[in-house]
Amino acid sequence: MHDTLARMIFTGVALVVLLILLSGLRIAREYQRGVVFRLGRYTGLRGPGLFWLIPLGIENETRIDLRVVTAPIEQQETITRDSVTVKVNAVLWYRVSDPQKAVLNVENFRAAVQQVALTSLRNVIGQHDLDEVLKARDQINSILSRNVVENITPWGVAVELLEMKDVEIPQDMQRVMAMEAEAMREKRARIIKAEAELEASKKLAEAAQLMVGNPAALELRRMQMVAEVGAENNSTTVIMMPAEFVHMAGSLSTFLQGKSARSEPAA
Repeated sequence: MHDTLARMIFTGVALVVLLILLSGLRIAREYQRGVVFRLGRYTGLRGPGLFWLIPLGIENETRIDLRVVTAPIEQQETITRDSVTVKVNAVLWYRVSDPQKAVLNVENFRAAVQQVALTSLRNVIGQHDLDEVLKARDQINSILSRNVVENITPWGVAVELLEMKDVEIPQDMQRVMAMEAEAMREKRARIIKAEAELEASKKLAEAAQLMVGNPAALELRRMQMVAEVGAENNSTTVIMMPAEFVHMAGSLSTFLQGKSARSEPAA
């Protein structure tokens, strides 16, 4: 009877010990790592897969997710370098690159990264003019990423991407910018029209020089113009005059002007 009781006690103790040992088993997914502490001191990383911890609270772990985290940065109202109030929000993609630093060097790395991104966004916007914020967004995104990386690298966190999402400007400023854009478009249109007229005048001058040296070409142009007018089915009356009359009238006008000029000094 004593042997039976001893075996039962031994079996019970063995089961308790086995259960205690089994309670130390842990499973970490492929994207997880366990930061292990033994009696409060860091001992190393465990995972992925099956691993064992000394039970009874001697060893415990802090589980860290290594996947990329998408963190929207709430809208911030700030002032640009040229004293324009804008509202800007952004999106940050980051991941834990060193689980040990993420646990040992900062209390809550997620909140810390969020606050660093908010502060950097406000500071960078304040160092640029409104036109730069609207037009040079790639450059500003690069500066933002560089500033955030410099601050969060000691925490074992890596920035994958940081981009401004939306920029809101006051309604009055939107109207002013729309008027400015309209004025610029009108300016470009007038410049293009003036350049076209200049080019056309040069071509017309060249054509006139050619026609002066070749009266037949001028006559052909007159005939072509008459044909074009007649094709429009209108009531325009065209009176054809020989080109010689035109030349005669020009010569007569030149002669009379010269005669008038000679008679004025004599008077």
